[in-house]
This record gives sequence, C-alpha cells and structure tokens, in this order.
Amino acid sequence: MPAPDARPLVNEPPWPQIDGRRVLFLVDASSPLERRLLEGWIRRNRPESVSDADIDCAPLPPSRRRRRRAKIDRRLAAALAAGADPLLAPLRIAWLAPKRDDGSRSVRLIDVLLGGDPRDPGRLRQRWVLRRAHERCRVVAGEPAPLSELRERWHQSGGGDAGETTGLVEFVQRQAGLALERAERRVRGARYKVPRLVREDILARPAFRGQLMRLARQLDRSEASVARDAQRYLREIAAAHHPTMVDVASQIFRFMYTRGYDRLVYDPEALERTAALSQRHPVVYLPSHKSNLDHPALHSVLYQNGLPANHTAGGINMNFFPLGPLFRRAGIFFIRRSFKDNEVYKLVLRHYIDYLIEKRFTLEWYLEGGRSRSGKLLPPRFGLLSYVVDAYRRGRSDDVYLIPVSIAYDQIQDVGDYAAEQSGGAKERESFSWFLRILRRLRRYGEIQIHFGEPLSLAKALGPPDPKAEPDPDERNLELQKIAFETCVRINRVTPITPTSLVTLALLGVGDQALTIEETRGALERLLDYTERRQLPTSGGLDLRTTDGVSRALDELVRSGVVTCFSEGPEAVYRIGENQHLAAAYYRNTVIHFFVTGAISELALLHAGGAEIENRRQTFFDEALRLRDLLKFEFFFPDRERFLAELRRETAFHDPEWEAALDAGPAEVHALVRRFRPFSAHRVVRPFLESYRVAADSLVRWGTDRSFTRNEFLAECMALGKQYNLQHRIRSAESISKASFETALRLAEHRRLVDPDASDLAGRRWAFANELASVVRRIDAIQALAAARRSGVTG
Repeated sequence: MPAPDARPLVNEPPWPQIDGRRVLFLVDASSPLERRLLEGWIRRNRPESVSDADIDCAPLPPSRRRRRRAKIDRRLAAALAAGADPLLAPLRIAWLAPKRDDGSRSVRLIDVLLGGDPRDPGRLRQRWVLRRAHERCRVVAGEPAPLSELRERWHQSGGGDAGETTGLVEFVQRQAGLALERAERRVRGARYKVPRLVREDILARPAFRGQLMRLARQLDRSEASVARDAQRYLREIAAAHHPTMVDVASQIFRFMYTRGYDRLVYDPEALERTAALSQRHPVVYLPSHKSNLDHPALHSVLYQNGLPANHTAGGINMNFFPLGPLFRRAGIFFIRRSFKDNEVYKLVLRHYIDYLIEKRFTLEWYLEGGRSRSGKLLPPRFGLLSYVVDAYRRGRSDDVYLIPVSIAYDQIQDVGDYAAEQSGGAKERESFSWFLRILRRLRRYGEIQIHFGEPLSLAKALGPPDPKAEPDPDERNLELQKIAFETCVRINRVTPITPTSLVTLALLGVGDQALTIEETRGALERLLDYTERRQLPTSGGLDLRTTDGVSRALDELVRSGVVTCFSEGPEAVYRIGENQHLAAAYYRNTVIHFFVTGAISELALLHAGGAEIENRRQTFFDEALRLRDLLKFEFFFPDRERFLAELRRETAFHDPEWEAALDAGPAEVHALVRRFRPFSAHRVVRPFLESYRVAADSLVRWGTDRSFTRNEFLAECMALGKQYNLQHRIRSAESISKASFETALRLAEHRRLVDPDASDLAGRRWAFANELASVVRRIDAIQALAAARRSGVTG
C-alpha cells in the first residue's frame, strides 16, 4: 500500500501550459509533509516530454504557520537573476474543513477550541488528516506567468532597475501569493473570498509612497516618521479576513439573533440580484441602523447564501477585547470617530477604500453613522461615502453600486435605552461586559425583516469617471448630498410597516385615552385601508383586521412594557404605558415617512382655507413648501418638483377633485380636509413641531445678551418641555426629546437664530416662535377632527 503522501489527491489540478518553457514552481509549504505532497504532484503529473532539467522548485514564504518574518530565499533570488525567462507556477496545499451534515465545510468554534483550526493543521494533525480524511487535502495551483511578464509588471508598478533583485523577489512572492489565494478561493467557495496581503500591497504602491513623501514635506516631518505612522494606522484600520474566523463569527452572530428573534425574513431574489451585481462591480451595502443586531443579521443572510463577508466599517469604540480582534478577522475594519486634523490617517483610509473598490470587495457601513435613537433615519454622514465617490471619480472602478437596505424589527431590546437617552440619560460605553449584558437581556422579539432597495449607480448619478477632472468643491458636495439623500429615500421606500409600528401609530394618535381591543381595531381600520390602497410595503400579513390579530399585537407590546393593559377579558383597555411614550414613538417613527406628505397637505389646506386668502391654490403650495422647509432636518424630502408632484398625488388620493374644492372657498376647503382618511398631522408631525416650539420659546427666553452654550440650551429645552407638559401646553409627552431638540437647534442655526451677529435677532426669534405656534394650532384642529370622527360625530 503506498504511503499517504504518495497517493494522488482529490481533484488534482492539471499541469500548466508551458509552451516549451522551463518551469519554476514556487512552492508554498508550511511543513515537510506539504512539500512532499507538492513534489509528488509534480512527479505524477509531469508530461513525458518534460525532463527533470526543465523543472525547478523554489520556496515561497509559507502562508500558514509563520512564526517570524520570512527571509528571502536565495534560490528564488538566484533564479530570478539568472537572465532566463521561466514560467513561474505557484503551488500550495489547502486543508479543507470537515464536511457537515448539510454538505458545507464550515468550522465550528468547538473545533477550534479542541483541535485548532482545521484549515491550518499542525504537522501531526496533517498526517492524521491525510490518513483518515484524505479528501480534505488538496493541491492548489495558482495561475502561472512568465518571469518577463512579472518583471514588466514590476517596472510598471514603480519597481527598481533590473539589478534590484530584492525588490523583484518581493514582488514575485506577493503576486504568487495572490494567485494562490484566487485559486484556493475556487476550492473553498465564494463565501470565503477574503483578501490577503492588503497592507503589504497598499504600502508597496508607488502612488501611496509618493503621496506619503509629499505629505511629509508639507507637514515638515521626516519621511521615515510619516511612513511609520502610515503603517501603524493601516494596521489599526484594515480588516484581516480569515476563513475560519468568518465561520466562527457567523456562529456567534447566529446565536445572537436567534436568541432574540424567530427568524430572518428577506427576498432571496433581491439578494441574488445584488450578488450578481457584485460579480461585475464594487457594491456598497448601506443599511439602516436600528440595533446592535443589524450587522449580525445582514452578515448571517449573506453567509447562509454562500456570499462573502462584507468589509464593514465599525467605530473604533467597538474594537474591544476579545471581540474586536475576532470581528476584524471576520471582515470589520475599525475607524476613528474623528480624524479631520490627522492628514496621514486620512491618506491611509483613502488608499484603503481605493484598494477595496479597485479589487471589487463588497463594503458595508451605516450611512447614519450611529444607531437611530428616535426610530427615523438619521441625517446621513458623508465621510466614508465621500471616500467611495472619490475612488470612483479617480477611476478605481467603472461603476460602483450603492445598495440601500432596510433592517426592521417587530420589537427591539434597545428601545428602553434609547428612550432614556432621549430623556437626558447618558449612553452606555461599549465593552465586553456591555456585550454580555446585551446577550442576557435578549428574549423573543418576533422577526427581523431585511429589505433590499433599488441599487443606485454612481455612473448614472455622476457620469463616467474622469481621473484628471477637478470638480468644483461646492458642486462636488452638492452631488454627494444628493446621492446620500437619495439612498436614504430608497431605504425609507422599502421599510416595511409592521404590526407594532401601526399599533403604536394608532395609540399615540389618541393621546392618553385608553382603548378597548375593538376600539383599537377601529382606530387601525383607516390606517390599514390607506396602507393597502397605497400598496405600501408591509411585513407579510399584518393581521390587524381581526380581534385576535389586534389582541396578539397589543399583548406583545404589553409584554415589553410599552403598552399598559387595565382589567382583563372583554373589559380590558390599553394605552401607552407611563413614561413609555418615547419608546412607543420609536416604533411609530420607523414608518411615519409614509404619512408625512399627507400631514403637510392637511396643514397646508387648513392654512389655504382661511377666509382672507385670495389665491388659495398658490397659498396651498407655498405653505406646503414652507412646512417642507420647516421639517427638512427631520425627514427626507425629494427635490422641489418631485415633492410638489407627490403632494398633488397624495391630496388627489383623498379627493380627485381637490383643486376645484380648493378654489371654491373656505367651506369647501374644510370639507375637503374632512375627507382625508386617515388624518395624519396629529399622529405624525405634532411631536416634532411641539419640540421645535419648545426650542423656539427657549431661544426667546435666552435673550440676545447672553452667551450661547449648546449643552446649556438643550438642558433648558428639556426643563421647559417638562414644564409645558405639566401645564398641558404641549399634548405629546414624546415631544420632550433630546434628539428633537437637537434637530430644532440645527434648524435655528440654519436660520441664523443663534448667530449673535445676525440682524434683528430678537425679532426673528419671536417670528420663529409665532410661526410654530400657528402650525401647532392647526394640528390641534386636525386632532379635534380626528376625535370627532372617533366619537361618531363626523364620518
């Protein structure tokens, strides 16, 4: 019986096409056994026409089991300097993981703990695997290339003269390693498409080295110190994918989401279309960010479908031991929260993103920056997006596709923390103990919905790349903002309406009134009609038209403490729990973007229905645009013309003859408003505009002589909001929200109501406060109409 290392291995690759050349095999072997296996493959597969003199072998630095920095082998250096033009053919042994019951070859955490990495066995384990599981050992042959071709590529990449053998040897070793990685990927499967030698490749690039030298001169620093900083920053930033750690992280992620949720729901066809795009172009997933489970959920969907792990940007605050190192090897790269004054760091990050785009690796990050504490999409952060857009402009790829992704939850465990933060509480710092607390708190929360929006092509948005062009900075920023806002619009467009979001929308719309199950079902009726007639996305069957369906949805909210139930059986009534308005608002806010245009239409119609108005149609459109401007930091609106078109469609949805009614006079306009089903303004925009009103009144009280301090102002807004709530000057307890006050301050800063050098500051602050008071009075009128409809006074 032949020795195990003499037998042919499974699926051995063919002999390379040598075309009469001498062959120099570049052997990547981590042990004597691997070297014998590769030499055996050479002997078995060598054609009869090829003599021993036509074959030679030179070792590569082993890609596994490296204990120290590998030295350049003299045999390889001598072969490259000999003046001949051999065909260089890289070889490696790949060890596969054991096959599971489902047919996959994934690695479990217990495998690693008990016996080490099955894909990187030690010398004794290699012998055991070869005897007991021969099929797990494979010969991998990278694509060969003539030395002359590699030498030419080396010169084109900025390599030295032909006599500089050391530089050429390092280049050949790197190219051989990359060729072997591509070949091994075909054996492992697309799921394990991981980059290797990223740091080495970036640091060796002439463009990178040249820009470091120029930057050193600009900063008046030595080139060596700048280069050291660059290497350190690249180690700090770059992900270091490892196939086994991708498997282990996937098990951890699956454990996390299955501990809290029944299943992941997504459209396999939409995912397949996205995967097909990633075969041709770089793809960037841009999910909404509601929970710490967002990345585990999306990662799990990709993993379950055999797709490679994304290069996912994470804040440096998440790089805590021991999870940070593990997740880095599963594809997460960590970046600092702020680095605007660190030019070396910015240069390194830019070249890292360039590299990923150029090599067509898939990226992922949250356009919002952090988790939404209000339930709505946060305003986009442009930092990483600008790096991707610049990489595209510089021609790193002929196109880049942005994939909007909505990740929605029936309920999430973080809502209580978010509500506490919006009430002025501090955010808990991330750490391993924090992570363990998250796991302990997880319970059954329903389903996680992942919806993929329409991809956005940078080539279509920006035109073809032009590396020589120097776009105007203002024009560049405007294009960047349009791309970011359009992405957010597409995320909102596919965000599903869930039973939780619709029930909280109904309950918050009736204030503190408690409803029976039947009354709740009645309050949901028009919302459901509207959702179905508009064909809005939903999380499967909402099942809220039946008593049992409504009861189940309410019971889930009672179980999480968001809703309080009084009494039992048919006499039971439900209302938002004490101090739970912000938590309930979180779920409602995930879908209110579908109702904002209707709310604006209601308020604009009431304004245009005033007795003194002459041109009611123009007044209606002007007021709608003014309200859009008032709320532009809160919601994502399309451009002016598209917004007006949506406004017309929304108003016509309630009454196709609305324009004639608008022209007919005040009575017809008010009758038109009463035909709206459902009413939206009091449910949707009241809490935000009441927060703005509190902030506006705080500005008036602040005065013009007092120095403005942001944190002190927000604290005064919180105090005044609580006072107004006790006095019933605001009707919504959720209006006392730190996030809404911060947005109101952004609006005030935009209108120069905080700038001490602005003219007539006191008068314009008074006008701002009066403007908001006027809008809130119209919301009161809508709420009165809604109450009359519920009581049966009106239809």
